[in-house]
Amino acid sequence: MGSTQITNLTCEYRVNPIGLDTLSPRFTWQFQADDNNMVQTAYHIQVADVLHSFDSDHLVWDSGKVGSEQSDLIAYEGSALHSRHRYYYRIKAWDQSELELEWSETAFFELGLLGENDWSASWITPDGDSIDPNEAAAFYLRKTFATHKPISKATIYATSLGIYELELNGVRVGDWEFTPGWTSYRHRLQVQSYDVTAALQQGELHTIGAVLANGWYKGNLAWKDQHSIFGEVRALLLQLHIDYADGTSEVVASDDTWRASTGPIRMSELYHGETYDANLEQDAWSLPRGKVEEWHAVTLLAHSKSILIMQENEPARITERLKPIDVIQTPSGETVLDFGQNMVGKVHMRLDLPVGSRIQLLHAEVLDRDGNFYIGNLRSAKQTVTYICKGGGEEQYEPHFSFQGFRYVKVLGWPLDVALEADRFTGHVIHTDMVAKGNFVCSNPLLNQLQANIVWGQRGNFLDVPTDCPQRDERLGWTGDAQVFIRTAAFNYGVAPFFSKWLRDLKADQYENGGVPFVIPHVLSETDHSSSAWGDAAVICPWTLYQVYGDTRVLEEQYDSMKAWITYMRNQGENEYLWNTGFHFGDWLGLDAKEGSYIGATPRDLIASCFYAYSTSLFIKAAKVLGRREDVTEYSELYEHILAAFNEEFMTPSGRLAAHTQTAHVLPLMFGLVSGRARERLAKTLAEYVVEQNYHLTTGFVGTPYLCQVLSDNGYHDVAVKLVQQEDYPSWLYAIHKGATTIWEHWDGIKPDGSFWSDNMNSYNHYAYGSIGDWLYRTVAGLDSDDEQAGYKRLIFRPRTDSALEFAKAAFQSNYGLNRSEWRKEADGTVVYVFELPPNTTGGVTLRGASAAVVTINDQTLSQGTDSKLIDPTDEELHLELGSGVYEIRVAPSGMR
Repeated sequence: MGSTQITNLTCEYRVNPIGLDTLSPRFTWQFQADDNNMVQTAYHIQVADVLHSFDSDHLVWDSGKVGSEQSDLIAYEGSALHSRHRYYYRIKAWDQSELELEWSETAFFELGLLGENDWSASWITPDGDSIDPNEAAAFYLRKTFATHKPISKATIYATSLGIYELELNGVRVGDWEFTPGWTSYRHRLQVQSYDVTAALQQGELHTIGAVLANGWYKGNLAWKDQHSIFGEVRALLLQLHIDYADGTSEVVASDDTWRASTGPIRMSELYHGETYDANLEQDAWSLPRGKVEEWHAVTLLAHSKSILIMQENEPARITERLKPIDVIQTPSGETVLDFGQNMVGKVHMRLDLPVGSRIQLLHAEVLDRDGNFYIGNLRSAKQTVTYICKGGGEEQYEPHFSFQGFRYVKVLGWPLDVALEADRFTGHVIHTDMVAKGNFVCSNPLLNQLQANIVWGQRGNFLDVPTDCPQRDERLGWTGDAQVFIRTAAFNYGVAPFFSKWLRDLKADQYENGGVPFVIPHVLSETDHSSSAWGDAAVICPWTLYQVYGDTRVLEEQYDSMKAWITYMRNQGENEYLWNTGFHFGDWLGLDAKEGSYIGATPRDLIASCFYAYSTSLFIKAAKVLGRREDVTEYSELYEHILAAFNEEFMTPSGRLAAHTQTAHVLPLMFGLVSGRARERLAKTLAEYVVEQNYHLTTGFVGTPYLCQVLSDNGYHDVAVKLVQQEDYPSWLYAIHKGATTIWEHWDGIKPDGSFWSDNMNSYNHYAYGSIGDWLYRTVAGLDSDDEQAGYKRLIFRPRTDSALEFAKAAFQSNYGLNRSEWRKEADGTVVYVFELPPNTTGGVTLRGASAAVVTINDQTLSQGTDSKLIDPTDEELHLELGSGVYEIRVAPSGMR
């Protein structure tokens, strides 16, 4: 018998997190097992307040032996936890043979500041008499303090109105970008925690400082030249807690003893870029001693601390560095760096130029058809970085408080007598530092590039909120884009903390009547809310997080928000069972739109009523999971009325749909609103519509995410396969032939003749159509989860080898471990499958066309009656039940022995 070990402990999805603000953190662990069919039967959790001291004096929770197969998101149930304290935990478990496994390694979690009473610091901002609060330049704030005793621990807690960076003794604190992130600032503001113990061991006199820029709080947002949406004044709130080795402690807090100045960052805006004059750098910024005559008083700002929350999602970081692949001289005589990839982030420069040299970097996604630099699609966003050299040797710089969406960078101001070397420039890729989880690869290189484009689109747009685009004057958390892409997003990366944080902002910004703003955080007008398919993010997103992670807490937190959205829909118009009033984006950017319109031809009341039904059905499922019986009864009755009203309004007695678009047929099929002969007829008609278009789509944002899944699920997988692998316009692969390295907003963002769709709304990094990834992973590769046992506790493998491919592979790291589904075709007609199920999971396998074939599993022939795993052979399919482990299944043609 092999050994089994407990591994990969996490708390609230993270390894050894600090700065948590939950009093009931949840623990997850995995197993490393040598043998197949490992199942946990019980667990034991211990939490102590002192490292390696799991005795009765220091235990704050001892769960005892708990009979359960669950090994993910087990909530703490011990004594009350305290602010700033670090706790240590370990896990023991028992397997199916009641073998007691050894204790895991010890892990820890640390709480942050949990309430207003934990704050002694004050909000500070430069004194308005010395520095104009509307100054475009960044504000610099600093304080010098002394320590005289050995330090055991030092932690900074910081946040700002605006965005900030910290320095301690001339060294930047942490590697997080654009802190404190973007939340619904009127209701919620994140606080970051930094362990700076090592930095304070270097001397007795120290300088702590912060730089403040406008960011999302005060800077330009959206396309109407809006600014100062959340407030007029930038400010800092900071506490440095120092614990000394002798048991005493001290707090260095932002107060009226701090000093303020401006410095080399003369302007910094998220959309427009940054201007940096290196000649204005001050020694006093980073040194305890130096000239201080240019530093001025600060003033205390009255601002709420009740809105403070500790950091909820992963921070934004630099996650990759790219070098230019070419230096281009365009036909117009421009010098342009080509980074080879449409990315989001900033450019780092190494310069050795004369004092006063003014270097400008302009950022763009594409070149025009003549090969010249193109910025028309940026609208008013300038995306321009300016650096003024101080001379005297090599200088290094990258923007601090601005990010750009770009592949190409035009360089202006470079001296003609100095060679421009590509190696002096590096593209720093920035996004929320989510953990990579899934990958997909197949025998079609274009589909592999499509997968890469999907991933890069997610990286570029998941920068603290799920934005629609990262380059023009928008970059907003559009709800519709987020909900259509969330399942694909959750395959590529671990997005539970990211979306949980964003959904709390959605709940905070939701109207009292249940309406949901178009964008979260809400920065548009008061009338910009509550379109179908957009507002439904309030229901679809939390349900998807539950499906992928088994996370019931997100359902609990968002339950009232989900319910309020359904109530809003129910209250629209005269018929409470149909939604046929108000503004809707409809099938946004559908190719069947009328000339001059962005809205596809599918009737908007049909779309609205479909999503009304769908969200109601998901809410019923959530109510069942949470045991809300009364709501299950009430909303099940509501759902039946919605279903009846939909069929009466939109379906003819003979089962024909009273709308003639692809999207109109996709939604009732996907959401289960039709059955029997009506379902068969709609599916057949949908397939005919696609074939009539020579296997092309006409769908927009609403229909595209579900189109191929509906075709595959209803007997037209061959149509879906031809559709996805089309290479001419309109198709996913057309853009790749046009050089796309991310997903486009428009199917014809670049037309066949090289011209552009438009300047007005033409993003080349817009992830919504990347939702096709979900079909690649779950249908083509066949890696899926059973909704009845959420979080990939039970796996479903349904690979489709009839996908015009020679092989396909998908792998996904769930909370339980690595899940893998692979298939390949061999020359003799044999199909080889490889399935991997992590310990403590089970799975069901469905193999099409295998019932009359010779099947071997791990080199043993499988036969009915002699192997209990063969549970349901039919004329067309073979069904297997598997425990954890790795399985190779070979299906040979029936004539082979």
